[in-house]
Amino acid sequence: MSLRNFIEKLEGENLLKTVGKEVSIDLEIANVMSTLESVPVLFENVKESEMRVVGNVCATHELVAKSFNVDKKDLLKVIAEAANNLKAPEVVSEAPCQEVVIMEPDLNNVPMLKHLEKDGERYITSGVCVVNDKDFGRNACYHRMMFVAKDKLVGRIIKHRGTDTAFQKVDELEMAICLGNSIPVLIAASTSLGKDQDELSMANAIEKTSVVKCKTINVEVPANTEIVIEGVLTKEEAIEGPFLDLTETYDGTRKQPVFKVKCITHRKNPIYHALLPGKLEHKILMGMPKEPTMFNEVNKVATCRDVLITPGGCNWLHGVVSIVKTPDTDVKKVIEAAFAGHKSLKQCTVVDSDIDIHNSDEVEWAIATRMQARKDLYVFEKQFGSSLDPSAIWEEGKKTITDKLGIDATIELGKDKEDFLKVRYPKSNLKDYGLDE
Repeated sequence: MSLRNFIEKLEGENLLKTVGKEVSIDLEIANVMSTLESVPVLFENVKESEMRVVGNVCATHELVAKSFNVDKKDLLKVIAEAANNLKAPEVVSEAPCQEVVIMEPDLNNVPMLKHLEKDGERYITSGVCVVNDKDFGRNACYHRMMFVAKDKLVGRIIKHRGTDTAFQKVDELEMAICLGNSIPVLIAASTSLGKDQDELSMANAIEKTSVVKCKTINVEVPANTEIVIEGVLTKEEAIEGPFLDLTETYDGTRKQPVFKVKCITHRKNPIYHALLPGKLEHKILMGMPKEPTMFNEVNKVATCRDVLITPGGCNWLHGVVSIVKTPDTDVKKVIEAAFAGHKSLKQCTVVDSDIDIHNSDEVEWAIATRMQARKDLYVFEKQFGSSLDPSAIWEEGKKTITDKLGIDATIELGKDKEDFLKVRYPKSNLKDYGLDE
């Protein structure tokens, strides 16, 4: 379903907060969103723009599952299957995202937020950026984009990734910034696929996602996107940052490529999706799509039951993997497979399938009762890691170096499993005793 259809669904189920009071894009909207944390909120009266602003729409696994019309427990399977069974989207000639076409655009009319006082400027944070690589085809991913002028943005383009690879082959790279996307598009754009695999085909495998060709560039975008900013990434550079990152620490400033806007198209009465940096929605969209890629890799060496990128690990740096352990299982290989499935992962804990990995207390309990440091810890020194980790060794233009840790918190083979199982009391029906649940 489109973003606005999902908003209507949330409203119909009393899961959406609506703010009718006039609010400002300068810190105020961000503060309200942060205060609500995981509650979806729609701002109908934005001081600086005629566009509405929505946030926190996929701040929890439950909200993502609701947008997919599946149970939370089936999310991992649905995303993993879509990543493994891409389906090319239909190309349409007319689309809602082009109901209004503005050939002399002014970015001041787009309600990009200033989130915190220290931010370098106002930012687009939820933009799915679509480009075409002349060798590998279409690529859709995220880039934070900072306001520079009414027709210019500066984007954080990480070296050696999809957009940068395509950009190095041309003088200017045509790019479309899509704002107000369906949740399948948001999830697919966060998923690590092969260089020649198309994220919009993954979105279409989750749910029908038609695309339409842009008005001024040779790029196709999701037809139901709320707002599309068309333009080119140029060799001109500007200072980008500071910006609050996923780890809830500030990323500094650097020179980055300037994006020159050619055209803006949007739906009638458009809705701008604002994503708070460092908060739950940012973490869900960054971390959760790495779970199926880890799941697929681990299943090559063991039977994997579940994967979680943990909130305490910034939804990026730490993960837990649940497996069915057999005499043939090599837990070290499981840990290595998890690191292969999410290359930014810094710590991986492996547990047995009786442990609820969504309960951090149970995971810690497994470490406390099933792990011995002298034989169950695996340290991988000087590995390529995440530039988001402030403790890592990082240099501009070079790959980040970090040490990684694997923890085997599974029951040792040959031991009596009954000695290691968590004893659980049966649940009583409290209503039988005149008590509320």
